[in-house]
Amino acid sequence: MSNIVAIVGRPNVGKSTLFNRLIGSRKAIVNEESGVTRDRNYGKSYWNGKEFSVIDTGGYVCNSDDIFEEEINKQVLLAIDEADVILFMVDAEIGLTDLDQNFARLLRNIDKPVYLVANKVDNTERLYDAQEFYRLGFKEELFCISSVSGSGTGDLLDQVVSHFKENTIEDTEHLPHIAIVGRPNVGKSSTINALIGKERNIVTDIAGTTRDTLNTHYTQFGYDFILVDTAGVRKKAKVNEDVEFYSVMRSIRAIEDSDVCMLLLDATRGMEAQDLNIFHLIERNRKGIVIVVNKWDLVEKNNKTMIEYEKELRNKIAPFKDVDIIFASALTKQRLLKTLEAALRVFENRQQKLKTSELNRVMLESIEDYPPPSLKGKFVKIKYVTQLPTHAPSFAFYCNLPQYVKEPYKRFLENKIRENWNFTGVPIQIFMRKK
Repeated sequence: MSNIVAIVGRPNVGKSTLFNRLIGSRKAIVNEESGVTRDRNYGKSYWNGKEFSVIDTGGYVCNSDDIFEEEINKQVLLAIDEADVILFMVDAEIGLTDLDQNFARLLRNIDKPVYLVANKVDNTERLYDAQEFYRLGFKEELFCISSVSGSGTGDLLDQVVSHFKENTIEDTEHLPHIAIVGRPNVGKSSTINALIGKERNIVTDIAGTTRDTLNTHYTQFGYDFILVDTAGVRKKAKVNEDVEFYSVMRSIRAIEDSDVCMLLLDATRGMEAQDLNIFHLIERNRKGIVIVVNKWDLVEKNNKTMIEYEKELRNKIAPFKDVDIIFASALTKQRLLKTLEAALRVFENRQQKLKTSELNRVMLESIEDYPPPSLKGKFVKIKYVTQLPTHAPSFAFYCNLPQYVKEPYKRFLENKIRENWNFTGVPIQIFMRKK
């Protein structure tokens, strides 16, 4: 049995602040604006020798016509169904509300431990005021806490972990992390939902639906890795609210923390300037890349459409052309498993370490056939090459005049490495060093 705690309640009571405190990082976006959290957000926490998962949820609202609030409610109910212990959070500063009472009626019918947590209890006056929440009718003790300062969270966690007998949460830190990135509304959340076969992430036609970075442990079809859904990355000039700014920053951080990035493009729009910016951002961070052209089912095709489309894409991403391009559709699930296969191949390519003897045998022969051009009457002599112990493939070429080796020749060396070893989808760094 897994150890899972869900934090639920109406909007803007401090659920994401408590979530961040429990997992020890600022994973969830926190803002005074109501309704910032939309999808279920997962993290891991550790208390008294017991490890457990924490689910952050959006605020539950009854009888709302808002499309997001209807979808948020679905995600809250899924989290309640998934959890072993539920923390029902209320706001001691505002006091008891109709939304609290409506949600309490729903939770009282659930046969699971439900703990009432009064947040924002920062002084003795609020401690006294918080006693009104006993009117909600929960048998368990009322916990008065402050998510910001951490006051009272220790007693709460003592009670929560008392329900957990064994630690079965898997360590997923060492698993491949595959981030799905792209501009807003290209189908990132739809792709993850199609892959896992569940409504894990909220999907609407409105750009900017996803805000937090969301991790999903994927274990189907013999695979075992972490899928990371991200918010759409837009140009800085078009980001006009704080929440979206933090969403974009989380997406960039997801790229930095990932092993492989699946860059989703909208087939009906092609690769635009912002797509190319994201591609170069991934390349600069030396992460593996797979390009997925989503919504391929919406494109009118003939027998040359795919070839011409791919040729145009490779011209745009030059000089780094050694990248898998897959034409897929999240709606029809066309070639979705191929995208995963390609991403895991790229992960393996990125991990490979070449034998120094084999590297020298192949590369020194190529260098002898096509040596670096002379500069100012001086000749560069490369005598030795080795792969450096870095996370991403990097190679050091030792020579007498490293400052005279220019970019075109470094690209030649990179191409020779790619010809002899499979580094598809992986950026390579070439360093020239004094022997």
